[in-house]
Amino acid sequence: KFLEGDISTPPIPEVVTRWLCNVTILPNYLFHFVFFVGFLLNCISLWIFWVRISQWNSTMILQFNLAIADAIITPAAPLIIVYSLTDDWLFGTFLCQLKVFLLSTHMYGSIYFLTLISLHRYFTVAHNIKGSILSKKSFITKLCLFVWGCLCFQGFPFFIAMKTSEVHGTTKCLSIHQTDLAILFFVWNWVIIFSGLLIPFSITIICYSLLSRHILKVNPMNLSSKIMLTKSIRTIAVSLVIFLICYVPVHITRTLGVTVILYFPSQCSLLENVEIAYYITWMLSGTNCCMDPILYCFASDKYKKTFLSCFNFLQRFLPTLRFTTNDAQRVPGESALQEVQSEALPTVCTNNVNLSQEDCASTDNE
Repeated sequence: KFLEGDISTPPIPEVVTRWLCNVTILPNYLFHFVFFVGFLLNCISLWIFWVRISQWNSTMILQFNLAIADAIITPAAPLIIVYSLTDDWLFGTFLCQLKVFLLSTHMYGSIYFLTLISLHRYFTVAHNIKGSILSKKSFITKLCLFVWGCLCFQGFPFFIAMKTSEVHGTTKCLSIHQTDLAILFFVWNWVIIFSGLLIPFSITIICYSLLSRHILKVNPMNLSSKIMLTKSIRTIAVSLVIFLICYVPVHITRTLGVTVILYFPSQCSLLENVEIAYYITWMLSGTNCCMDPILYCFASDKYKKTFLSCFNFLQRFLPTLRFTTNDAQRVPGESALQEVQSEALPTVCTNNVNLSQEDCASTDNE
């Protein structure tokens, strides 16, 4: 109202204006930094998966698709950076639609593949299902293709319904100030919050809880079982942390934003505060590109060893992850678990753990 010349609205104090500017500008620079680091880490991850690891198992296929979901935002990142600096969309309606499609595919692709990794880890470790379909690479590949199909179907309506809007002489693309799209934003948000957050997050929590209970049943003298189950617990725990930091806050603030803009459009100060909170949490959601490579290291000894063999300088800063030259020259599929088993320790399939032989072989190779 003040910008439109409503003299009845008192001017915003200068100190508040400075604070608001700093709050809104800071996420822009943090987003640039996060994008650069995430882009670098995902390029390294994709290179390791595609070039340095020749034999993939079902876990590796899921991780590779997660890396693709993280990297798919790359074509839209320069447009997002320019838009965040100018607050004016200069690239037309189609690129706005493409940006929104890539943002949706990036976020929910990461969520779906994180959930699949948790499910896969739980069923292959805690259930004795001989010839489990989840351990077959052909099925996992088809499952990943199905997820990509769902992501395309989920994002295709943006090319029909999404448009740019003129607000105070500037062009907006996917902005909280596009009041003409308030109903669309509200409906889409509540649909996707169930299918894209609540259901996957609940599944991940259930997998973590059940696997934690399962590890308590393992014979404490069976060291190999402990190692394998502990690695699985860490994998699902990292997935939960990524959910809590990257996805839950942005969905909460986005829900508040679409609710305020639809039902309380005259509450300017409330809308401004929600907008600031939303952009901060949206910046946090981009950090998943930097956190997912941590998941790869926990979930796969192949990835960790290959990563460290390519970047030996990390050994100076990560002494707990050091390995000898002989370790680096071993077959990529050899894991820390196999080293323990080679010392005549009882295997996970021989002592109070409900795992089939095929499940054991699949898990060992991870």
